[in-house]
Amino acid sequence: MFNSAIGKDFDYREEFMTQVSMTVNGQAASGDVEGRTLLSTFLRETLGLTGAHVGCDTSQCGACVVHVDGKAVKSCTMLAQEAAGATVDTIEGQANADGSLNVIQQAFQDHHGLQCGFCTPGMVMSAAALLKENPKPTEAEVRHYLEGNLCRCTGYHNIVKAIMAASGQDAEAIAAE
Repeated sequence: MFNSAIGKDFDYREEFMTQVSMTVNGQAASGDVEGRTLLSTFLRETLGLTGAHVGCDTSQCGACVVHVDGKAVKSCTMLAQEAAGATVDTIEGQANADGSLNVIQQAFQDHHGLQCGFCTPGMVMSAAALLKENPKPTEAEVRHYLEGNLCRCTGYHNIVKAIMAASGQDAEAIAAE
């Protein structure tokens, strides 16, 4: 592209792109990004990992939660460059090595912890972070931890049941809302 203001050929993409490398779901991953590229955009558009849903772009819904160096992060509020060199885990990397559902995913299926499915990846990733931090949470702790995740179908009761079941606790003991 020619830019008459500076009097020379100027390719915006070459000038403002940065190479970003990280480990995603156990595999080396890299790509060129602009400084303003969000981690969610990098995962979805550059790496083709579309499981982290973008529902709000304002850190309100939690559908885009991934783990960065073991911590739950809303990927729509983190720049891809901030994750350079980090280990990123997405919903696509949560299944068991043989491809079967992991304990949390299976509990979501068994306890009907999903309806339309839009919030499910973020809910599963948040649940995984919670259970890593607190393997036997109370119902109140689960509900408090999920305050950053919105379910537009209002399926919270079964989501809480699924997380309690994934923790090895009696999910059926949870009173109906």
